[in-house]
Amino acid sequence: MTIVAIVYSSGRGHTRTVAEHVKRGAEEVAGTCAELIEIVPAQIDSEGRWRDDAVMSRLAAADAIVFGAPTYMGSAHGLFKLFLEAGIVPWRSQEWKDKIAAGFTNSGARSGDKLVTLQQMSIFAAQMGMMWVSAGDLPGGNYTDGGFTDVNVNGSWLGLMTQSLNDGTAENAPHPGDRLSAERFGRRVARATARWAVGADQFPSQRIDAQENRRRNLAGIDEWRQFDD
Repeated sequence: MTIVAIVYSSGRGHTRTVAEHVKRGAEEVAGTCAELIEIVPAQIDSEGRWRDDAVMSRLAAADAIVFGAPTYMGSAHGLFKLFLEAGIVPWRSQEWKDKIAAGFTNSGARSGDKLVTLQQMSIFAAQMGMMWVSAGDLPGGNYTDGGFTDVNVNGSWLGLMTQSLNDGTAENAPHPGDRLSAERFGRRVARATARWAVGADQFPSQRIDAQENRRRNLAGIDEWRQFDD
């Protein structure tokens, strides 16, 4: 059984809808357990920092983490950014190293500069030593006979992009094509996770925490050569 954790924040419920469809798709892959983890304002402490040990424990136990957030004013939702900054703790221990990662974002506009949010997520995943999974569908809406509800109508490959019109509700936006795209994205991530897990025992993650990394650098190159990690 592989665990796919979908951790997200949502402003007006639209991104939550996308997360639910990503979960639905992931659960269609045999042997996959998908769970939703919402980042909420109540998790911010008196110092303005995001903290939730229970959430971090659930993420540590996952084989894959899918990040999701709305794009506001050209970047990820501020609440979600606070969550990412809390990643310094598993970063130091390399706890998330070699987990599968992926990301999705939603906005009111077709573009909305959503690529910036996906770049934030993918760079964060790279810093954590994770393995990023892109969106796998060819673009829709790029022919004269194409439609607004085509699969991957936004033509995004780094991750999943969806659109919720500003006067739409979480019940009717994003549109059916984007919801289907989210389900397909969830299946892709779950399949990639299952494939990656096959070799996990033979090729376990080689984690070097921040303290050990510094120790080796202080000792010099010859010290590094003593290890095959």
